[in-house]
Amino acid sequence: MNKFFILLFLTVVSYSNAQVKVQGVVKDSIGSPLELANVIAINIETNSLDAYAITNDKGRYQLSLNKNARYKLQVSYIGMKTSEETIETKESDINKDFILIADNALDAVELTYEMPVTISGDTIVYNADSFKSGTERKLEDVLKKLPGVEVNADGQIEVDGVRVQKLMIDGKDFFDGDTKLGVQNIPSNAVDKIQVLKNYAEVGQLSGVQNNQDNIAINIKLKEGKKNFWFGDVTVGGGASTENELYLAQPKLFYYSPKYSINFIGDMNNIGELALSNRDIRNFSGGFRNPSRQSGTNINLGNNNLNFAALQNNRAQDLQTKLGAASFNYSPNNKLDLSGFAIFAGSRIRLQQNRDLIYTDQSLGIPDEETRSRTRQSSDQGILKLSAIYKPNVNNQLDYDVLGRMSKEVQTEQLFSSVLGNTDQIEDVTPFSINQNLNYYYTLDEKNIFAFEVQHLLQDEDPFYNAVLEDKDSYENTATALGFDNLQNNFNIAQDRRVKSNQLDAKLDYWNVLNNKSNINFTFGTILSRQDFDSNMFQFLDDNSVFTPTPIFNDGLNVNDTQYNFSDLYVGVHYTLKSGIFTLTPGFSAHAYGNRNVQFGEEFEDNFFRVLPDFLARIQLKKSETIIFNYRMQNQFTDVTNLARGLVLNSFNSIFSGNEALENALSHSVNLTYRSFNLFNYTNVIGTLTYNKSIDQIRNLTNFESVIRTSSPFNSAFADETFSAFGRFQRTFGKIRATANGRFNYAKFNQFIQNVRSVNQSYGQTYTAEVNSNFREAPNFTVRYTYGIDQNDQGSSFTKFYRNAPSVEFDALIWKTFTFRTDYAYNNLKDDNSTLNTFEIWNASLNYRKDKDSKFEYEIRATNLLNTQSQVNSSANNISVSVTEYFIQPRFITFRLRYNL
Repeated sequence: MNKFFILLFLTVVSYSNAQVKVQGVVKDSIGSPLELANVIAINIETNSLDAYAITNDKGRYQLSLNKNARYKLQVSYIGMKTSEETIETKESDINKDFILIADNALDAVELTYEMPVTISGDTIVYNADSFKSGTERKLEDVLKKLPGVEVNADGQIEVDGVRVQKLMIDGKDFFDGDTKLGVQNIPSNAVDKIQVLKNYAEVGQLSGVQNNQDNIAINIKLKEGKKNFWFGDVTVGGGASTENELYLAQPKLFYYSPKYSINFIGDMNNIGELALSNRDIRNFSGGFRNPSRQSGTNINLGNNNLNFAALQNNRAQDLQTKLGAASFNYSPNNKLDLSGFAIFAGSRIRLQQNRDLIYTDQSLGIPDEETRSRTRQSSDQGILKLSAIYKPNVNNQLDYDVLGRMSKEVQTEQLFSSVLGNTDQIEDVTPFSINQNLNYYYTLDEKNIFAFEVQHLLQDEDPFYNAVLEDKDSYENTATALGFDNLQNNFNIAQDRRVKSNQLDAKLDYWNVLNNKSNINFTFGTILSRQDFDSNMFQFLDDNSVFTPTPIFNDGLNVNDTQYNFSDLYVGVHYTLKSGIFTLTPGFSAHAYGNRNVQFGEEFEDNFFRVLPDFLARIQLKKSETIIFNYRMQNQFTDVTNLARGLVLNSFNSIFSGNEALENALSHSVNLTYRSFNLFNYTNVIGTLTYNKSIDQIRNLTNFESVIRTSSPFNSAFADETFSAFGRFQRTFGKIRATANGRFNYAKFNQFIQNVRSVNQSYGQTYTAEVNSNFREAPNFTVRYTYGIDQNDQGSSFTKFYRNAPSVEFDALIWKTFTFRTDYAYNNLKDDNSTLNTFEIWNASLNYRKDKDSKFEYEIRATNLLNTQSQVNSSANNISVSVTEYFIQPRFITFRLRYNL
């Protein structure tokens, strides 16, 4: 590993030694420094833009240029006459100041190149062509090269460490702002400018009174030749593997005009390329956000979809996917905007996993367990959304959205347990939901602003579970306790469940703008929710008849019939004051809560009143340097499945019973964030500290019989705590960018096993060093090294895992016609005694197109060149340590033809 760090160091140092520094100050005619002036350096011999800079608050700029070269420096500033100077670099650094003169006429000096980065207020504009080398194909490839912009492993865009909330193309939402679909599908050759909009306000009328400091949107400006014409690409391909014939079809088509836009993304393949995972689809909110999200109340309606076996890193033994997604925007006039999208996603996945589970506390008497599983997953999901925005004038805006989703999911699993023998499991669910949203914004005058938001959710979930246990002896005690017939050849047990949810969330906001430094906000809101939960546990007998245990077993708890009503009426007051570099927003919300659940002819009710304070402070040290402090107290309410007393089969070896007397949990959250984005020396610094303390947290009391657990929730009298710290430092040296980041997580929580309380403390550390390049002519690379430590301390037991993960990515444009890409990742997992697993993944591709304007492109791509068969993950909790091996797809080699519109 030391060689790896030496490589990173020598890469940066060798490049820096070949550079000379040109620096100075840009002022106006009276000697005042000009902040955010643009400075570009054009190599006279090659006529290329070699470097650029933006002046800081003292008017200083700094350029790194090649030694022994001649450059033309151009300095520009809005409202000033552009200045141009020719310099010749030698071996020593150069100081060069500029004085700009006011000029309302056109600049006399023609700008040969556009500035790669310009800043205007809260908007940063990147000229996409300035960061392209010719190997880019999708928007993601360009975004990764922009200073201050990241694309994380989940395909989400981050700017200064903040997740981007919305993605637009020419000002129109792209699939309601979803960033993952955008970065992976929008062609890079269509992108002209990338606008990063900080402090982005969804509703312009509220921009001056709402806190939008963490709202960031990205708007993609298209090249002129891409407007009023269809653009995009269509890719088809095929190949062969040891098991299957391989296929791929990916049409991606776009049309944009001033009046309307159309997007279509299709994907059908069996080579493991997931456009959207099942998790992505479930999390696709369509832009819906609860009106009560800032009220201090958090009610969980639960998730009764299938708990699909984990799809590790989008890799499985076999993976077939289909995706069809279409969206539109239509503006018949300047007052009305109509939009919508439809998404269908289907997948057929085959997984194979081996797991070793070791229970660390021997006093519990739980035997260690080895499991081997083969799983098949089938998922079909559909989403449809329609939206309308009506703005008759600047003082009124009316929004309406409706989002519907349906799905059909099935999971079958063949499981072998060294303790319980062979078990076949089947799960399926066909849920649907309809979500409607109505918002009205009204500005009476510059001092008085109103906003009304209401959202309604209707949701229906119907999970079914069935398990067939071949080894009767290992399960007989449990089956007898549940009331099942033990005279059958096996135990074929099942459960139907039905959860219906109906929730209304509404609030009215009023802002009174006291002056240009302060305002006060009054909020009146309510949450009204009802959930109905029914379940029935039964057994299939040998003669295919159905047997339902009689009520004498488990006090009739083999069934559920529960109604749960929740209400929250609240009023909130927040005062915002701006004073110098400080923006302070203290406030509170007062809540009248009502809880009532009815089951088995009994009623439980809990009504109470609570005040929840919150405080936000923002310190604007400079335009690009900020400190944010945020404190919030929240009430967390559970869903009906935790309240229902009847027995629920989470699985055949995990039996759950709710608690009708559960109360809410109360949490205190504190967050401190520092951000600095300095284009003067190309430095980006982010630091975050977060602490959370939960009181009356809902925990499970768990008991084991062998490896079969029964659990029931209750409000713990012991507080749980979490703490996390994250820091990232990024610096650009000419065409080389170096990044270092670290993350630390600590959690202290209480668990109750076999009626004994244990305090579990877990620690996680992850450190990453990365160097990447952005040369226009030479090949580019990314070298990354990640080191992680995960440890778990229960007092009576201690586990610790170490992960070493170097990786490298390389791409090169060869003879301006071939594009070669390759990436390699190595992963080593070990504990204090031995190495648990190592694996390597190597992929490569070669593309050919005659020139950048060619319609046809040919590609040969190889994945998993080393034919790695499996990978290993580890995890630990307060009672056990598990190591899981999961099998992945073999080596695939495919040939692809891409047609560019």
